[in-house]
Amino acid sequence: MSTQHADLPDVSGLSVGILGGTGDQGKGLARRFALAGHNVIIGSRNAERAQQAAESLGEGLTVRGAENAVVARESDLVIVAVPYDGHKALLESLQDELAGKIVIDCVNPLGFDKQGAYALPVEEGSAAQQAAAALPGSTVVAAFHHVSAVTLLDPAVDEVDLDVLVLGDDREATNTVQALAGRIGGVRGVYGGRLRNAGQVEAFTANLISINRRYKAHAGLRVTDV
Repeated sequence: MSTQHADLPDVSGLSVGILGGTGDQGKGLARRFALAGHNVIIGSRNAERAQQAAESLGEGLTVRGAENAVVARESDLVIVAVPYDGHKALLESLQDELAGKIVIDCVNPLGFDKQGAYALPVEEGSAAQQAAAALPGSTVVAAFHHVSAVTLLDPAVDEVDLDVLVLGDDREATNTVQALAGRIGGVRGVYGGRLRNAGQVEAFTANLISINRRYKAHAGLRVTDV
């Protein structure tokens, strides 16, 4: 392990909230962070639906469900895993609850047609930059875009073979998110640049989807020589 990875902070005591956590991506991340010992709150517009999603992950995990506003208020750190079409409005509605917190955006603005997945244009440049504009009181970091939900949810997979690219403008925040990524077995958080570079990271998800369809795989990324 290189020095920059060895010097990351201890994040083991942080509680993790997941907005839009009832989808497979949110549930998969919730499962892995709970397995790593974090208290996790899955969020939804409907608290009952959120609780059902939490219970579906199995017994013995420190996961519960709540409305998105409760999740935003009560979690130390919040991951945004909502569909892109509801992304901006939800974050704008939670400005107060998310103020002063690290907000991790993993939303991929993608469209789908007969030719497959493709990146959608985002006025702000990326979903992460849109989140930063919607949340002026929060520190937005982009991460977890290329994690297979199928792999995260698979009980047969103990170690996830993946590097998570982490982008942001605040070094302390990106270090924290890199450390959080490393809490998932087999995963490493790798700094990937400033938030302005999040657009191509989000868009690359369309390429991964094409790879997965062609090779019937759940492909991720590994960065060499780091």
